[in-house]
Amino acid sequence: MKETVQVNIGSVAFTIDRDACGVLRRYLDDIASRLPADDTETLGDIERRIAEMLRERVSSPMRVVSLDMVHSAMMRMGVPADFGTRRGDARPQQEEPSRRLYRSRTDRSIAGVCGGLAEFFGSDPTLLRLLTLLLILFGGLSIWVYIVLWIIVPEAPAPKFNLKNDKHR
Repeated sequence: MKETVQVNIGSVAFTIDRDACGVLRRYLDDIASRLPADDTETLGDIERRIAEMLRERVSSPMRVVSLDMVHSAMMRMGVPADFGTRRGDARPQQEEPSRRLYRSRTDRSIAGVCGGLAEFFGSDPTLLRLLTLLLILFGGLSIWVYIVLWIIVPEAPAPKFNLKNDKHR
């Protein structure tokens, strides 16, 4: 036997399982924390849409809204992250992938080492090539360092092409 509660969702009365009510309340609270603090209209619209979806599934007022019905409505509405980041949440939702040093496939004169270093540091590859050449000529950098970097630093991965979505075919 399950406990049920009476709730108003979007100004429509429902009889709902207690566990389904808790899940729906946490879902709506999560969405509310992602909306601007003064934006009550959007949250009201979301509640009304959920009420419409639940009303489609509940054929009579005597029928109870189950956890499956709530999950179905939540899946149709989308995850709370679709509504933005939480207020006061300074960290991004997804961490930025770590940068890796690669030899360039496209911007190369000899082995792509200077092109890869320029891409990694966000600088001009021509200036980096000139600096490397000057350091090699005047003894600040050995040619062996360049050769070791050529051997150790992997070449950038080849770009992936999706032939199924190619519009020029």
